[in-house]
Amino acid sequence: MPSNQLGTLARVAAAAALLAVAATPGTLQAQSGATGRMVRVPGAEIHYREVGIGEPLLLLHGFGGCGSDWEPFVASLAGQYRVILVDLRGHGRSTNPSRTFTMRQSADDVLALLDTLGLDRVRAMGISAGGMTLLHVATRQPARLRSLVLIGATTRFVDQTRDVIRGTTRESLPPPVLADFTRCASRGDAQVDELLAQFEALAGMHDDPNFGAADLARIAAPTLVVHGDRDIFFPVQIAVDMYRHIPTAQLWVIPNGDHVPIYDPIVPFADVALRFLGRGTTGAP
Repeated sequence: MPSNQLGTLARVAAAAALLAVAATPGTLQAQSGATGRMVRVPGAEIHYREVGIGEPLLLLHGFGGCGSDWEPFVASLAGQYRVILVDLRGHGRSTNPSRTFTMRQSADDVLALLDTLGLDRVRAMGISAGGMTLLHVATRQPARLRSLVLIGATTRFVDQTRDVIRGTTRESLPPPVLADFTRCASRGDAQVDELLAQFEALAGMHDDPNFGAADLARIAAPTLVVHGDRDIFFPVQIAVDMYRHIPTAQLWVIPNGDHVPIYDPIVPFADVALRFLGRGTTGAP
């Protein structure tokens, strides 16, 4: 196969992964059927819904997704926690009048949401862009997080990241990926196109994310770093570096796992995450 075709396939596969559409079709509830509440934050309204009771557990999806991306795990998690599923700015039912997206702004939104809900400290898990959002929270206000799970996140965009982001369009996405992408867009095609434009714009960002060793050393929460060893977006070395620089980090590298590998049925993500959240140790296979 010509190298240019290989490059195109790689970009499509990686874009699909970052958009957090790796779940098995049919396992996720339609966003149109979700119920929740809206909270006004500076410059936007953020949609969230809650399931379960107990200690609060904040769940943040990846770019292009929505809170229902966590649906395969909600029943298990809600059996022990008050699960808070958030639609990031401009995603799902959340608004974004500015039509721009940064992980830094997303963290501002999350902190404002926690303040509105009167939550001083939470446990939290984030997928990809959601994980980068939580890195901002954890480095800026370390005391807000009791424990942290980062799935397919990164401290910086490397050249291969930018290469796979550039040129992502509606036409370049495989139909199943576009269908899942559309599932989360409560405002239809206009929202999909807006998010795709914001996604491509990430390729030109150099200061967000940009976490160094000194930033990561400020993270106080026990942290589980979950990464696929075949992540085409963010090399596994980035996850290893996070593990080395976050003082209380543990590392779970999933063999043969691509970006956001937690939806693979053979990966016991919910069990491992619950053990980590409850005891601070993974017991990962």
